[in-house]
Amino acid sequence: MGLISEFKTFINRGNVMDLAVGVIIGGAFATITKSLTDDLIMPVVGYIFGGADFSEYFIRLGDLPADYEGNPQSYADLKAAGVAMFGWGQFLTVLVNFIILAFIIFLLVRAVNRLTAKPEPEAAAPAPAPTPEDIVLLREIRDSLRK
Repeated sequence: MGLISEFKTFINRGNVMDLAVGVIIGGAFATITKSLTDDLIMPVVGYIFGGADFSEYFIRLGDLPADYEGNPQSYADLKAAGVAMFGWGQFLTVLVNFIILAFIIFLLVRAVNRLTAKPEPEAAAPAPAPTPEDIVLLREIRDSLRK
């Protein structure tokens, strides 16, 4: 079998197409989650902690370059200039983004599992207990007397 036909067989499998759709939807979903975090949640957190943009919290580790003309308080400007920084605010933003995304995926998986859950088969009635030997003997005697 040629390489092209093997590839065609691989691509035409349902799992590969499902994975491709999942990746595309996941990318779009990540954009929504990023906007939720950046535009709604983190501004509130920043307001509570006294800053307008939480991702701007950082500790500068390196010196400013001699030709630096940007804002020395701007994380984005310093990062673009290649200044070494400990960007804990940006990390916290990404961490909150991840937790929100993981929680939403958990809720989705939980909902899908509930919708697709197979009903548990009814428990079969327990088998009757074996008849005691003396009862069996009495029944045999009874049946013999009837005959």
